[in-house]
Amino acid sequence: MINTKIFEKAEETVNLLKQKGLKIATAESCTGGMVSAFITSVSGVSEVFEMGITSYSCRIKHKILNVKNETLDRFGAISESTAKQMANNVREISGADIGVSVTGAAGPDGSEGHNPGFVFIGLSHKDGTTVKQLNIEPKSRNFVREQTVLQLFTLVINFLKEN
Repeated sequence: MINTKIFEKAEETVNLLKQKGLKIATAESCTGGMVSAFITSVSGVSEVFEMGITSYSCRIKHKILNVKNETLDRFGAISESTAKQMANNVREISGADIGVSVTGAAGPDGSEGHNPGFVFIGLSHKDGTTVKQLNIEPKSRNFVREQTVLQLFTLVINFLKEN
């Protein structure tokens, strides 16, 4: 069953992207493609969605998304630096106007010494990249993933409304 609250945020995101003539690309880890799944469930999304990459392993984060090995070794996959590079690099790779990223611990267990619900979301555009740290109550793995997707769409919507 589709989460209508997330779908509404995805729909608002797509509509704002269309209004502004902008394209978006996604780089996801702990959400496992949920951002891409919700955004592509909106009719007419092909006008604004370039691509989505789900990269669970550090190897793929490095090989496909060009996250520096030094970043992964020093800060880990769940870090502000990794989220920043994921968002920036997916934007550059795709040629999109906006790149977004998600990396974190969805649960039920922690990862890299971080508790479930510890997540970073990023948004990259031509003038820079912003990363936000989330601490979501880990009610369940799916709850963490859904709340992360909601927060990411909210970040994009706020950015689009302000710019």
